Amino acid sequence: MAAPLGAMAMAAGTGRAWADFSTTVDPTVQWGTWEGWGTSLAWWANKLGPREDLADVLFTRNTVPYLGQQLPGLGMNIVRYCAGASGDYTVGGRQMQSTSGLDGLKKIEGFQRDWSSADPDSSSFDWTVDARQRAVLQQAKQRGVDTFELFANSPQWWMLKNDNPEGAADGLCNLQDGNFDRHAAYLATVARYARDHWGIDFASVQPVNEPGLNWGYKPLMDTIQEGCFYTHAQQAELIRLTRAQLDARGLTGTLVAGLDENGTALALNTWTSPSFDAATKAATGRVNVHGYDALGGDRAGLYDAVSADGKRIWLSEYGDEWGHGLALAQNLNADLRLLHPTAWVAWQILDWRGHGAINFDEGVIVEVNPKYYVLAQYMRHIRPGMRIIDAGHPDAVAAYDGVNHKLVIVAANYQNAQWLTFDLSRFSGPGVEGALVKRWVTGVGDGDGQRYRYYEDTLIQGGRFWSGCGALSVQTFEVSDVYL
Repeated sequence: MAAPLGAMAMAAGTGRAWADFSTTVDPTVQWGTWEGWGTSLAWWANKLGPREDLADVLFTRNTVPYLGQQLPGLGMNIVRYCAGASGDYTVGGRQMQSTSGLDGLKKIEGFQRDWSSADPDSSSFDWTVDARQRAVLQQAKQRGVDTFELFANSPQWWMLKNDNPEGAADGLCNLQDGNFDRHAAYLATVARYARDHWGIDFASVQPVNEPGLNWGYKPLMDTIQEGCFYTHAQQAELIRLTRAQLDARGLTGTLVAGLDENGTALALNTWTSPSFDAATKAATGRVNVHGYDALGGDRAGLYDAVSADGKRIWLSEYGDEWGHGLALAQNLNADLRLLHPTAWVAWQILDWRGHGAINFDEGVIVEVNPKYYVLAQYMRHIRPGMRIIDAGHPDAVAAYDGVNHKLVIVAANYQNAQWLTFDLSRFSGPGVEGALVKRWVTGVGDGDGQRYRYYEDTLIQGGRFWSGCGALSVQTFEVSDVYL
């Protein structure tokens, strides 16, 4: 359930008093070229399968009739595909075990059925499983999604010590010692098969998911899902093995994404550990990290460490329980200003109660949360190829389109109404005097329920513009004819 309005400032809160602010946008401070926005498929796609209307909502920027509303399509261009670990079959007299009972939502079948052959055309593989998630993958591609990542929450159940993809009872590594290379080979095989038979060219492969958490140890991890813990040394070994297996299949251009830790503090600890030597970092094409330490963790520290080694960062998974979207906006702003990822990916864009942008409860799509419209404020305007620049204030982010000479600013207000002033004097051409600044507003606390409402009431005056910002709201500004 979403938080009551009075709890929003606390949920997203910084503890500081709100006031009008003026900020100078600085295009000389640039934090990389934006690659895009996305979602993992996994559970919701496994449950729902292909739906034309939903695919239009998520993967186009069209206006889409949906649940009795006209929704602004999010236009996501990145999809993460989950290679499942489960299966209802017998291997050498063994069967998959499940402590909590993985259901039809989180139980995703894997393609390799046993260890007898590594040949994808052999009877050891069944490429007909996981049909629903694969169908959504194709729908995304048909609508212009151009970046795909393959990841695994757990190795195949029969590669594990206890045959249970939920993790080991002691919370330690569940992958059998002799199966590390087999897990890497499996993922590389899926990546090559997808390119050859599905027309999906995975840009990256992520062999682990939140490896620093003690999956399976119920006193700490009471989560029903596939998962596996790995030490730093084991993570490093899997990165190197995955690189070698991709190369062996001619996928030299496919990156190995490393880490995928639960939060930035864990990721920093992993990346700077002795196990991550030069060979491991060389095999790591990109660093992924999840955003579950919210406003805690160490975004700036992780960015400094990773960028010093010449690597890019993706915020590869984010989720929170607040359906209003203000906590999401505050964390997203902090990500872009401190962590400097080149892509940002929601975990489950459809999820239960307030966790998703669209509520998905007991297998049924229920309603569109305000969080959806907050995402639209960012996703529809900050587009691939733009450069992320310094908006000059922690409550705002900015991006510059050098081809169309357009400036985008997204600003969030987590408490009372305020006035915002943006100084563009550091641009050589800060917009045409008297020109229109387009703006869109999503207000969570407003009485008339603004949801991505468009306004034409703001003008450039003296190289600046200003606008009122209602309480508990997010708004996006687009300024044309802006030059560096």
